[in-house]
Amino acid sequence: MEEKQFNEKESLELISQMIRNTQQRIEKGNGMPFLVWGYTTVLVSLAVWFALKTTGNYYWNYLWFLIPIIGFPLFMLTMRKSEKGVKTYIDRIIGYVWIVFGIGGVVISASAIFFWYIPILFIVALMMGSGTAITGLIIKFKPLIFSGFACIFLSFLCLIIKGYESILVFALIFLVMMIIPGHILNWKGKKNV
Repeated sequence: MEEKQFNEKESLELISQMIRNTQQRIEKGNGMPFLVWGYTTVLVSLAVWFALKTTGNYYWNYLWFLIPIIGFPLFMLTMRKSEKGVKTYIDRIIGYVWIVFGIGGVVISASAIFFWYIPILFIVALMMGSGTAITGLIIKFKPLIFSGFACIFLSFLCLIIKGYESILVFALIFLVMMIIPGHILNWKGKKNV
């Protein structure tokens, strides 16, 4: 099979078309992944905060593992129900970005619980804010770009605010970073704005 050679203009048009297709699919395929991970993280954060605040027992930190235990099956379920279509190279890039950030988040979280003290809320919020901003920049979707960068800066509040209240800040960051843009994506998908 002979491969077609593209000139510079055709190559740029092909890349632009892939970005448009991915952006439209994400808008139609909606913000469910953001909503699944955002709501799961916020609810687990509130449960951990409440348990620690009322008991002071450090073992309640193991509840953090509910995020991947609940989030991953829900994510897979929503992806199975979402509209199927041709995946572009841009789709795969976004998938790879989130695989790397997701695995990194789980590994660093497990390290913080089992091996040594590190400011895990700050690190995870910084990593996920970076992933959100990168996704927004790739697909040129402003709510994701703004919320991602906002959460990169907000992540430093997890270093400034000490004690159990830093968990509430962490929950707020995921509200801003994933839940709000997820609802905007769903709204745009339904209204076809």
